Amino acid sequence: MSWQLTAADLPDLARGATLLGTGGGGDPYIGTMLVERVLGDGSITILDPDELADDLFVIPTAQMGAPTVMIEKIPAGTEPTLALRTLEEHLGRKADATMPIECGGINSMIPLIVAAETGLPVVDADGMGRAFPELSMETFAVYGVHGSPLALAGERGERVIIDTGDDDRQMEWLARGVTIRLGGVAHIAEYAMTGADVKRTAVPRTLSMALAIGRAIREAREEHRSPFAAIASTLSPTLYSEVRELFTGKVTDVERRTTEGFAKGRATITSLDGDDDTLEIRFQNENLIAHHGDEVVAIVPDLICVVDVESGEPITTEGLRYGQRVRVLGISTPEMMRTPEALAAFGPSAFGLTEPFVPVESAPVYA
Repeated sequence: MSWQLTAADLPDLARGATLLGTGGGGDPYIGTMLVERVLGDGSITILDPDELADDLFVIPTAQMGAPTVMIEKIPAGTEPTLALRTLEEHLGRKADATMPIECGGINSMIPLIVAAETGLPVVDADGMGRAFPELSMETFAVYGVHGSPLALAGERGERVIIDTGDDDRQMEWLARGVTIRLGGVAHIAEYAMTGADVKRTAVPRTLSMALAIGRAIREAREEHRSPFAAIASTLSPTLYSEVRELFTGKVTDVERRTTEGFAKGRATITSLDGDDDTLEIRFQNENLIAHHGDEVVAIVPDLICVVDVESGEPITTEGLRYGQRVRVLGISTPEMMRTPEALAAFGPSAFGLTEPFVPVESAPVYA
């Protein structure tokens, strides 16, 4: 059933989307402010994917770039709709709806900006079910919908069309290069598809799930309950049913660099018990792998989420700082993201990791 989203929902939505973004997907405060500015007292229609007409024409919209750049280079706000209009012009067809390509504090919000400006509805689904650093790492692509042609827009009105046919990796490579030359951030419209394609290839109801998670965390804090228990109980009946507390400690080291259009690095978290027990997380925009000693306790595409040890507020990779007291959660991804085809696109080997995929519910836990 479709539903209406208002400005009052945005903080909870951004919080939950940031958790699902597993360290990436953009800053939730910036995402919230960008939507609030254009939405005002209005509302946005959110469409349930199961109810889409098969011939509905959907154009997803997003921001791309290194999250370390995004927190310093605030978008003008006009770029996402410009990208959409550019792709519509190129295709000779108007969109009936837009949709996120991933979960995150900004990238769950970009389609809402487009919707607030154009009146288009937003489909309650996306192509990652979390955040990934590359445009080719989509369930859309895994199950037969390709990203090209892609329209890219810059803050000064620059417009670029990239068409690489069925080669989504080449599309990512070219779009990344353009984004770097635009200062490290750009906005895109890509993976145009029908309603039938959405139902076949997208991870369903991630916007409503993000809203439910964010609300559960907030209400648990207000009622002095455990936000971690609230996260687990909210996710239990969903496609993300397994939640594990992997480690609790203090951030004692962060190595982070912006290179090749990504934020890459690692973070070390040391136990609060006074010993030298540590967990190390490696990231490329998003958290990719968590090691406890020589053992892998969580690995992509499962979610590795760093949250504040008291409030449960999710922390992005660009927001990690020395001294933060944190808890690390491992969350299982939907089964459609664990197939051999999906793991080839965004499993460990896609990031150059030599460790095999082990479901988070099967890995050892050191909470």
